[in-house]
Order: sequence, then structure tokens, then C-alpha cells
Amino acid sequence: MPQRTVVVGSRSGLHARPASLFVQAAARQPVRVTVTREGRSPVDARSLLSVLAMGAQHGEPLVLTAEGDGAEAAIEELATLIARDLDSQES
Repeated sequence: MPQRTVVVGSRSGLHARPASLFVQAAARQPVRVTVTREGRSPVDARSLLSVLAMGAQHGEPLVLTAEGDGAEAAIEELATLIARDLDSQES
């Protein structure tokens, strides 16, 4: 099962706009992806409420996990997104 740890790059953490962009990207994946903070249970990356409830802050490591065909590519795309400062991206 592919897994990757990535550090949150957005200045506001994974909240509001960054979380929404992340969840939208997760929903486009052909496999189910989960995301978790250290010491917490994994949540579905397609659930905005679950992602927001994690309270992930800037600089905090998150673990992405997926299983099935396309899991590696899904994790790579989502990890790249989390690592960027999505707050600085224009709409």
C-alpha cells in the first residue's frame, strides 16, 4: 500500500481554500486516498469536513495512503498539492 509523508506548505494550513482544493483533487482520483496527522485516525481525503477537522497547520507532516491501480500517481499528485502554498495561488 503506497504511503507518503508530506509537509503542509500553505501558510494557513489545510483550511478553507487549500482544503477545498485538496478535497477536489482527491475526488478526481481513481482510488480512495486517506490522510492523517500523527497520532490521529486516517480520514477520507474526499471529505471536506473531515479534512478541515484535522486542523493541519503550516509545516505539519501529513501521511497520505492509497491502495489499488493508480495509487502511486494519486499520492504523488496530492502530495505535490499539499506541499505548495495554496494560499498564494490565484483563483
